[in-house]
This record gives sequence, C-alpha cells and structure tokens, in this order.
Amino acid sequence: MAKFKKYDYSQRIFLPVSLEEQLMPGTLEFAIHTLIENRLDMTVFDENYKNDETGRSAYSPKVLLKVVLLGYSRGLISSRQLERACNENVLFIALSCDQHPDHSTIAAFVSSMKDQIIPIFSDILIVCEEEKLLGGTFFAVDGCKLPSNASLEWSGKIKDLKRRKEKIERKVKVLLEEQVEADKKETAVIKEMTANREKQIEKLKKQADKIEKWLGKHDKRIGKHGREIQSNITDNESAKMKTSHGTIQGYNGQALVDSKHQVIIHGEAIGNGQDADNIPPMIDGAKNNLQRVGKPKNYFEGNVLTADSNYHSTTNIEKCEEEGLDAYIPDNKFRIRDSRFSSQDRFKPKAKKFSYFEFQYDDQHDHYICPNGKKLKRFAKKAKSKGRFIRVYVSNEADCNICQLRSKCLRYENGKRRYLSYFIDESNKNISKEMVKKVETERGRKIYPQRVAIVEPVFANIRTQKRMDRFTLRGKIKVNIQWLLYCMVHNIEKVVNYGVA
Repeated sequence: MAKFKKYDYSQRIFLPVSLEEQLMPGTLEFAIHTLIENRLDMTVFDENYKNDETGRSAYSPKVLLKVVLLGYSRGLISSRQLERACNENVLFIALSCDQHPDHSTIAAFVSSMKDQIIPIFSDILIVCEEEKLLGGTFFAVDGCKLPSNASLEWSGKIKDLKRRKEKIERKVKVLLEEQVEADKKETAVIKEMTANREKQIEKLKKQADKIEKWLGKHDKRIGKHGREIQSNITDNESAKMKTSHGTIQGYNGQALVDSKHQVIIHGEAIGNGQDADNIPPMIDGAKNNLQRVGKPKNYFEGNVLTADSNYHSTTNIEKCEEEGLDAYIPDNKFRIRDSRFSSQDRFKPKAKKFSYFEFQYDDQHDHYICPNGKKLKRFAKKAKSKGRFIRVYVSNEADCNICQLRSKCLRYENGKRRYLSYFIDESNKNISKEMVKKVETERGRKIYPQRVAIVEPVFANIRTQKRMDRFTLRGKIKVNIQWLLYCMVHNIEKVVNYGVA
C-alpha cells in the first residue's frame, strides 16, 4: 500500500518574513510604496493631527494611504475588509509595516481627505508627466453611474415623503387597534403574533420619526430649471439615475482622460445623472490639476476633446469654445442620420414630432422652410432665455391650421403655430447645429469614434478589474474622495505598466 506524508491543517507554523522582500519591484504594491514614501508630498496631512504635544501617537497617513490604495486595487472597498487584510494578508502586513489599523481609523482617514485628495492626485499626475505618460493633444470625457450608500426607496419630492409618513402612521394606527383586540385573547399563538406586531410597530414608528426629522431640516430640492426634483433622506446629494441595469440612487463618476496612455487628468463624482453641464467643472478641475504639474492656463487650446451625445448642450459647447478646444460632441440623433447605421433597427427614425434638423434654413432671406414647404419668419431681433440670447422663428397661423402634417409638427393638439428657437453665440451662429455639422465632416467621422478606445477602457478597469461597483460613503465630498482614490489607483497602474523609469 502506498505511503503518503501526513498533513494537518490545524497546525500552526512560524514564518520568517522580510517586509521589504514582499514588495517586489515592478508590482503595483511596490509602486504604491515607493511613490508615497518618496514622491508624494504627504505633509498636507499634518494639519489634520493635533497631537504634537499631548495625545497618543497616530497611524502615519503614509501607512493608511498605502493600505487604502492597495485595497482598492484588489476590490476591497469596505474599511472592515481592509482591517482584516492588515491582520491576515502578508502583502498588506508588509505594506503597513506590521501595523494593524482598525476599520474606524481607516474609514475616518478616507472621509477626512477633503483638502488633501486633490494635491495628492496632482502629485501622481506630476509623476505621470515625468514618466512621459501624458500626450496633451487628445482628450475624452465620460461618466460612470454607480449606486451609493443610499436607499432608492427613500427618494421622492417633499409631498411624496409627507404622504409616505402619513401612510406609515395610518398603518401604525391599524396595528395598534389590532393589538388591543389581540390583548383580549390569551393563547400561545396570539402571544407570538403580538410580539411580532410590536416589533413591526416599533420599526414603522422609527421610519415615520426619521422622515419627520428630515423634513424639519430640509426644504425642497430645486433643479437647474427652477423646478423641484426628488430628494433622498439617506443621501440628499445623490440622485436617482437610469442605467442599462435599471434605476439606481447614486453618483455620476466623471473622468477626463488623456489619450496617450489613458491617464485620468481629472475626476469628479457628480450627483446628477445628466451630463449636459458636466464639461465646465471637468475642464476647470483639469486645468487646476495641470497647473500644479506646470502646464500653462491655455493648455487645452487647439487640442481635441471628444464626448458622447449626452454632453451635447449649449453649456458644454460654449465652454469648449471658450477654452479653444477642438471639440466633437454629437447630438443624440447623429446615428439616425448616418447611413452606416441604416440597417440597424434601433437607429431607424421613429414616428415622432419633426425635429429642428428637418427644417431647412434660407440664409439669403433669413427664414426657415418647414417639411410642408411653408416659411417660418424671424420673430424678433433679440430674445433671451435662461440668460442667453436665442433666435426665434414662427410659422403663419393660417398655414398651420390647414396643414396635413400639423399632428407631426405641433407639440400640442390645440397649438396654433410652430415655433423654432435655438441658442446663438456672439457671432449669431447656432452653436448646436455648427457642432452637428462638424461631427459629420470627414475629419469628425475619423476623430469621434476614437473616444470609445480612450475613455471606456478606463471605466472597464475601475469597475471590472478593481471591482468598484458602488460607493460605500454618503455625501458628495466623501464620495468624490473615494472616486478620486480609484482614479489614483488607475493612474499608478499606468506608471507601473508604461513608465519609462
């Protein structure tokens, strides 16, 4: 009969471990360790500590930042997971130099990085520039919608939340009445039902109290159009967003990416699912980061920027023109007009109202021709909407009354005439239409498709490889810290893989 060596998994052994030898050159953990020890200005954290004369010694922010960045690179997003790794994983033990910060220390450190996260992020960009990872000529911006530590069920307008509170109170009243009736009976089953009912009543009372306290501290949340938008009791800075995986309550993680090696030059978590106003803060944030790197204020002038159709808005296009960017931002119908997509059903035009692009402009007489061949004349020399100048053209009421196409043209059935309006710039150009024409040129058709290869792999890396599928914090400031930490991990990985040193 064959003989085998005996083994016993319950036994304990001692291993001689050299902490430095665990951090092997060429690995991500070695890069994190080296950058934090030698290249990043960690003195920005000193003002957070007031224990120079009294109090116990604190964990070094270098150790805590190393643990967080390595943990995020391994998909360990919660502070309890990081605490456990520092006690059980040899690599984390080596990186933390055999110190064992608990989860509350790690969580407090991440949440307190409001003033330090941008300087640290910029220091990483300086390293990327020194390692020749920034091209500086072609950029792409996009967003990644992720759920946050907030419940979708606790969303609604103020009147909806009040109605929910009243509904809970009515439910409590009914349960209390049932409780009174049950108290008159004395059976084992009734006693068990009574205990469960008491727990349910207590739970509902807490929910009603939670809504009442929140309503006492918060007013209506007003959107950019001056109308009330939905609030959220657990995180009022988050937003309800539609994604391909369903509706979530969360944040829109934005990233502005350099094309050369897909380095993120700025990131920001925004509590809005729409991207119509996101290019200005992204450009301004990137300019501040790049000035720390040593780049001039007009760094973006003459360079290319691409963004998908969600970014097609007057606000975004005007910002690109202000910065001198050669931007390519299509409208949401550009694939419908593209003959290359004509064979795909999802890009075939549906039976909707006539859009702006189906009206032909007569430059010589300054009027539009509708799909039925009638004129829309200039309504006024100057008009304003939302603080911007617009041009307005209107049809003849008599023409619209007898038009057979009015059901496809007028927005409302009882409408009298068709109005056509658009924002104009200082040169009286329709900046939205000019952008559409630019994207559909031969140069635009070559440049815009490159967007996918620049920015989409960044989100694939963060979401799939780093397993960042949700934010664990609440509030825009804290969520933004977490998003930038993941952006930093992505950039450090680029230094490891493509750095010249």
